[in-house]
Amino acid sequence: MRTQSLIFTLGLCCIASLASPTQIVLGTSPVVEPQPVRKLHGRFLHITDIHPDPFYEPGASQASACHRPNLKKDKRPAGYYGAPYSSCDSPFSLTNFTLDFLDEHWTSEIDFVIWTGDNARHDNDHDIPRPLDEIFDLNRAVAKKMEHVFLRKGIPVVPSLGNNDIWPHNSLSAGPNKIFEEFSSIWSAFIPPTSSASFHQGGYFSTEIIPDAVAAISINTLYFYKKNHAVRGCRYADPKDPGNIHLDWLEEQLKGFRSRQMQVWITGHVPPSETKYFPECYYRFVELNLRFQDTILGNLYGVRLDVHSMWPKLILVFQHLNVDHFSFLKADEIDMSIKTSSSSTLFRTLITYFSEIPEPLEDTQYDNYAVVNVNSAIVPNPYIPSFRIFTYNTTGLSGFVKDISSDPYLETMKATQRKRALNYEQVRAFKKPKCERKKSRNTWRCHFDKPWHSNSESPSRRNSLWSPLGFAQFYMPRLAEFDQTHDPEFELEYMTFPLSTLHPDEEAQNTTDHQYVIPLRLLPEELRQPDAVESEYTPYELKDLTIPSWLDLATRLTKNKKLRSRFKEFMYLGGVEE
Repeated sequence: MRTQSLIFTLGLCCIASLASPTQIVLGTSPVVEPQPVRKLHGRFLHITDIHPDPFYEPGASQASACHRPNLKKDKRPAGYYGAPYSSCDSPFSLTNFTLDFLDEHWTSEIDFVIWTGDNARHDNDHDIPRPLDEIFDLNRAVAKKMEHVFLRKGIPVVPSLGNNDIWPHNSLSAGPNKIFEEFSSIWSAFIPPTSSASFHQGGYFSTEIIPDAVAAISINTLYFYKKNHAVRGCRYADPKDPGNIHLDWLEEQLKGFRSRQMQVWITGHVPPSETKYFPECYYRFVELNLRFQDTILGNLYGVRLDVHSMWPKLILVFQHLNVDHFSFLKADEIDMSIKTSSSSTLFRTLITYFSEIPEPLEDTQYDNYAVVNVNSAIVPNPYIPSFRIFTYNTTGLSGFVKDISSDPYLETMKATQRKRALNYEQVRAFKKPKCERKKSRNTWRCHFDKPWHSNSESPSRRNSLWSPLGFAQFYMPRLAEFDQTHDPEFELEYMTFPLSTLHPDEEAQNTTDHQYVIPLRLLPEELRQPDAVESEYTPYELKDLTIPSWLDLATRLTKNKKLRSRFKEFMYLGGVEE
């Protein structure tokens, strides 16, 4: 079995590796071959947790991680394209179909790709341990496929390290090390030369995905993750801890992009959480997000990790619960007088947190919030395959990426931002009674004294240039039905947009150049006609994805039982609440 699977791994690598162009910002030409002039579409893809498994066998038992048949008849044998709602990883058939589907249907519609980690199978089978070389081989194979699908068309890709992309599992020390050295080679097409040093040091980097306008910062969340015992947890008195060095670097990146009036997406694998991050790392990360609220468009992540006892003969692992949800980073969390609590499940914890949002929202201090989005996964473990398409505001721009940096509208917007920046600095006074105690004195929360940069006109607060407008979630609910004779299909699960925004306004004089939030050809038939007045696909009706809109949705979820039920259904993709 091992020999056969290795052939599959190398085969995927070779198929994908038709070319290895260098990572470029939009609108420039790679060294390998000339690129077509790309139009700015105002959309991007977020894809995460592919987890290809070279040992996956259709018909195998789920109790063996879909690696071996069961002598007794299995009621739910592994399907050809995957085993839905299982503990099995992705067969290559699913991995290849997904990326080929995106190539055919979406590469002509997006501007860049956020790819948030975990491109090796889980180490969940005692009979087939997962060595480091296999992790590298699988990552190399998927990276080559990503290059072939996206980079050859001039679409930047921003990868992040996942906890299953390293060995030992969840353990990652300071660099330079073998992991960073190998991934600097595997991702050489994605990491710009200017970020080579930071990646070798800590596995993090930044890249301008729209030149001189929008950047992505790919952070290494493993340096903040509590289960990583190779680091020391960002203690205030330990400036050389890898987590502190990483956050120092992040601060400098945000300062640099803000000084150029650029906007930033922060991306990574494990989302920020008091339960998942070291406390001191978490507080520093929250403070940076709030301090640079006028620069950060949002946070995009790919997984929630829980300890979970799996099948007999399988290893106790930190199972991936790729739960579709959003949350907030709040000023209250770095105020030492506030106590936080959590409930038994993520859904209940979120609803509890949302119920604590002060009302009415008109009086809310929006300066005190930042938004975190967590996407569902491609791997059908423990749910079903899914990916997300975001739409963002490009109104007023010329339309071609190569012209963006000199676009008159962008220059005007930057000049306005420079003027605002002079007037929107405030030093926050937190309640710090515990800071008089010796135990608390040398903690980060007792030393946050730098001015915050936030204003009500920034793209994260008001719908303006580069603001996220909404997303469409696509999934594969009929995964078990597909086989060699029945091709898979991705379907629309839901959208955050109001139904009214899917088509041009009735009063619009010219609809020829109308920028559709989602191309009509990729929507269900019922949404392609402009006369629809209600749809199950648009339950949230968010006018945009700014901080006020997310807070509005959060408060509505606490009051509207039907909406809350839909939210829960989307979180678990129709599966069982974990």
